[in-house]
Amino acid sequence: MDRQALYSVARALVAPGKGILAADESMGTIAKRFARLQIPSTEENRRTYRNLLFTTAGVEAFISGVILFDETIRQAADDGTPFPRLLADRGIVPGIKVDTGAKDLAGFPGEKVTEGLDGLRERLAEYYRLGARFAKWRAVITVGAGIPTAACIAANAHALARYAALCQDANLVPIVEPEVLMDGDHDIARCESVTVETLSAVYQALHQGRIALEGTLLKPNMTLSGKDAPRQATVQEVAAATVRTLRATVPAAVPGIVFLSGGQTAVLATEHLNAMNQMGPHPWELSFSYGRALQDPPLSTWKGVAANIPAAQQAFFLRARLNSAARHGQYTGAMETAS
Repeated sequence: MDRQALYSVARALVAPGKGILAADESMGTIAKRFARLQIPSTEENRRTYRNLLFTTAGVEAFISGVILFDETIRQAADDGTPFPRLLADRGIVPGIKVDTGAKDLAGFPGEKVTEGLDGLRERLAEYYRLGARFAKWRAVITVGAGIPTAACIAANAHALARYAALCQDANLVPIVEPEVLMDGDHDIARCESVTVETLSAVYQALHQGRIALEGTLLKPNMTLSGKDAPRQATVQEVAAATVRTLRATVPAAVPGIVFLSGGQTAVLATEHLNAMNQMGPHPWELSFSYGRALQDPPLSTWKGVAANIPAAQQAFFLRARLNSAARHGQYTGAMETAS
């Protein structure tokens, strides 16, 4: 393990004003997103769409890294440059999703455990050769009647720690992603208690696994009301609860926290990040690792039509720039209309 290299990459991913683009949708997920816009999910369409994002002029001022999918890390830009090299040449760190998905947790109805540890050591070595310098593993925690159970949280925390150890051994920075899902009608207080329990278990497992926290990043959910809750918490309530949750659980040795958007609208994800950074300074950088909250505007602009690519790139550039402003607590709603 090259600790200094890991620490350097982790810090670069949360450099001031920058965040991560999550472009690691599985085949099934991107097919659903394409289907909503009647775009056939062919390999070439997927490559063209990722090429659109990765070649957007000037976006490296706001995007520090990109999480790729197994298919994407093996693809190339229109000029034949492999995507990992294209990104690295622009100062953007290539990363890779390495879990194989959340599966039913045997004996625990309604709960999931993420799989993918089998053969992971060898896959990480290959991804490093292909240019990846960080990785991501997502665990999902469902909130409902009687769940999550301690057993589900423990199983996922253990898997995250095993994954993180293998990543660091392969000189890849692990992004640890325990997502408490916003599905459900629970209030923000329930989300906070479940997230505190989950993150506490994760950091206990990482400590037991001898993970060098300075060479990791955390990708958590924000502390939100369930999407079907009778009342949705305000932006300020979400910011306060999220910061409180993190301060209760995340060691200061972690260089940065890169939030997932988790089904929030593009604007709301930016507003929440901005409000949290206005509450700083914090022990860690508060940044973003957004998928839909960065991609929905360019995808719905592109629609699979070549003539729409310049406008789609403008939409992506704008969302990246606005989230960069939120990193400094300097975003305002007026920036949406002014742009």
